[in-house]
Amino acid sequence: MHSDQLISEDVGGNIFALAAKMFPVCRSITGDGVRQTLREVAAHIDLDIHEVPTGTQVLDWTVPREWNVRDAYIKDERGEKIVDFNRSNLHVMSYSVPVRRRMSLSELKLHVHTVPDQPDVIPYRTSYYAENWAFCMSHRQFEALRDQTYEVVIDSSLADGHLTYGEFVHQGEMDDEFLLSTHICHPSLANDNCSGVALLTHIAKLMSRLRTRYTYRCLFIPGTIGAITWLARNEDHLSRIRHGIVVSMVGDGGGPTYKKSRRGNAQIDRAMIHSLSHSGRAATVLEFSPYGYDERQYCSPGFNLPVGLFQRSKFGGIPQYHTSADNLEFIRPEHLSESYRLITQAINVIEGNRIYRNTVPKGEPQLGRRGLYADTGGDPDAVAANMAMLWILNLSDGEHSLLDIAERAALPFAVVQRTADLLCERGLLKAVESV
Repeated sequence: MHSDQLISEDVGGNIFALAAKMFPVCRSITGDGVRQTLREVAAHIDLDIHEVPTGTQVLDWTVPREWNVRDAYIKDERGEKIVDFNRSNLHVMSYSVPVRRRMSLSELKLHVHTVPDQPDVIPYRTSYYAENWAFCMSHRQFEALRDQTYEVVIDSSLADGHLTYGEFVHQGEMDDEFLLSTHICHPSLANDNCSGVALLTHIAKLMSRLRTRYTYRCLFIPGTIGAITWLARNEDHLSRIRHGIVVSMVGDGGGPTYKKSRRGNAQIDRAMIHSLSHSGRAATVLEFSPYGYDERQYCSPGFNLPVGLFQRSKFGGIPQYHTSADNLEFIRPEHLSESYRLITQAINVIEGNRIYRNTVPKGEPQLGRRGLYADTGGDPDAVAANMAMLWILNLSDGEHSLLDIAERAALPFAVVQRTADLLCERGLLKAVESV
């Protein structure tokens, strides 16, 4: 499989369109918003949707009660809605318990979140595991509230139900797996993470048409509790996972950024770093830390799976993070397309990485009589192609993989892979094993 097999004509535009369709939905770690989002994903790929009952023990955690919200608002004494859930679902703190009361400004202020140093944005806040209620609004609006009595309504429910997640599996030639995971628990935040859900849907959609060596498992899960739930339910076959990437915040113009797995030098770490090193961008590579997205669950010491995190801007490192400024204007098709290309290039490295043996190892083989060496000296393109062949022939000793060679020669993996295919056709290389 070559990475250009995964590129469609308008991949960025298609990903953006799906992200835009998902954007208005109010999602949380459970509830109908998650189900609605998974139905959008299932319209594109063969998705298995799993429902795990409230109270189910999952490792050290318990599946929480299901939360749904139908409406929420704050009305002033004139009956005008000064805060309306239907204008922005960020106005309600996720997992707010129901409330229907009249209260003073001083009491209301105890239940309002703002970002004082960004006075025009609405923050995103949650209270999954402590029963509470709150509204979120811009700090400018908060400061303009008058000293009067307000009608406060959150029409929500918190009851026994289910945690819902989606799973797509593309069977490869081997049972060994490549895991791709993205979180689906945030409401109207375009980059974090409508972009990741839409991009992974598109990868799964095109992957399903290809013949691959590895089996690909794509997870669309609520953050933290979703990954923990999936790990608890699939512990018996986690040994099949050879590589993995968590996909998050892939639509903005920053970065790109890759955080290594806990292992630090897993093949996926090397493949992703290699892809970034030939991207033409000033990429950032971070060492593993136990803080971030679901890579910290997959990389917990009891599992220690080879799973890294790919993003554009680093989470928490931009002013738009977890605010209403993370809107559809913040993500662009061209950035989504580039993120898609970088991830699929890393997938191609994993798929194509093999070990070969030079069939003529004593001295350099005569490339000219095999039609492999340029007839005219001084051609810079020919020099580059010749150097690729020479590196491959020299290091194909039954021990070095194509990725080893690409790293050592500072050449793009795709160039090394194509050249190795050509050398095999001419009888100068013989495959020893896949990596």
